[in-house]
Amino acid sequence: MPLNRSHHGPSPRPRGRTLLLGAVASLIATGAHAEGDSRITGLWKLVSYEVEIRSSGEKDPVMGAHPTGYAYFTPEGRVFFNLTGEGRKPAKDAEGKARLLDTTVSYTGKFTTSGDQWTTRIDTAWNPDWIGTDQTRTFKLDGKRLEVLTPWRIMPNWAKQGETRSIVTFERATDG
Repeated sequence: MPLNRSHHGPSPRPRGRTLLLGAVASLIATGAHAEGDSRITGLWKLVSYEVEIRSSGEKDPVMGAHPTGYAYFTPEGRVFFNLTGEGRKPAKDAEGKARLLDTTVSYTGKFTTSGDQWTTRIDTAWNPDWIGTDQTRTFKLDGKRLEVLTPWRIMPNWAKQGETRSIVTFERATDG
């Protein structure tokens, strides 16, 4: 239906635009972010990585007292994680190389946030079982610190401990 340009009242708003504006308003109201999230955008240096064992409540610094690594959240909504345990040494044989996987967590994917959680759709990972999965993390910002909590699950790196959840702390290395 053509618009009457001689009409002096408000012109009718195209329906698609109204739906789009409503969707954007809904995202803003719920704290959801379609791409990136300025609260966490940038480079974060790993400070600590421990797991809590569900059956005992015990906490274990599975990556050592001084793990290394970074997380990088892009403004476009992609995240990169490369986290490694303390004291890793080059391995000479297949068994030693396999053990190195127990002290590595590395993946990337597109992420979205909602409130105090982000969900990453994994497209590349150190563990092929994670590819194509959604990984959700709860986070808390405390000054220049990013505290991250995973849900309870059996983590491939320390599956023998049963259900665990990771408690990971980062310190801001750069802004966006």
